[in-house]
Amino acid sequence: MKYLLVGIGNVGEAYLHTRHNVGFDVVDAFAARHGMEFQPGRYAELAEARWKGKQLILMKPTTYVNLSGKAVKYWMDKEKVPMQNLLVVVDDVALPLDTVRLRPGGSDGGHNGLKHIQEMLGTQEFARLRFGIGQDYPRGRQVEYVLGKWKPEEWEIVQKKIMLCVDILESFISRGIAATMNDFNARKIKLENGSI
Repeated sequence: MKYLLVGIGNVGEAYLHTRHNVGFDVVDAFAARHGMEFQPGRYAELAEARWKGKQLILMKPTTYVNLSGKAVKYWMDKEKVPMQNLLVVVDDVALPLDTVRLRPGGSDGGHNGLKHIQEMLGTQEFARLRFGIGQDYPRGRQVEYVLGKWKPEEWEIVQKKIMLCVDILESFISRGIAATMNDFNARKIKLENGSI
């Protein structure tokens, strides 16, 4: 059983730890927890390991966000990963900062990376983990906001959410999407003092 876990983001120092790159941060955290190391591959950086009898492939596309589907399609075909074992981690401005959502399919929600993956795969029916980044930007400034760095006061909750996402990925692999959605989708992530 092969699983392909894809974090969406842009390559390069300028994009490191920006809101749009939180998919990279989630798969990096998963790799760190499981002692996996990324190596350069075609269209992507990849890390592989066996866990609970499953073959895991972590991916960070190097095509930039808008062409993410190129890497996903190539490695899905090459590794013969079944569609139900694909999970894509993306940032989502439509969700507040205290929220993550696992979905078995659906629209791209205006996310260009997700849109390209759906175009290349010819389906919307694959799991996606949407990491809420909120909409705290003035009208017309969405691009700057999405490509910007987290505010210092956001960073603690972002780190907590990243680790929660690693738990979600593990649950998806070991227990399946339905049980994982039931357990995690209703959660709101709060800091110790109750604020976010």
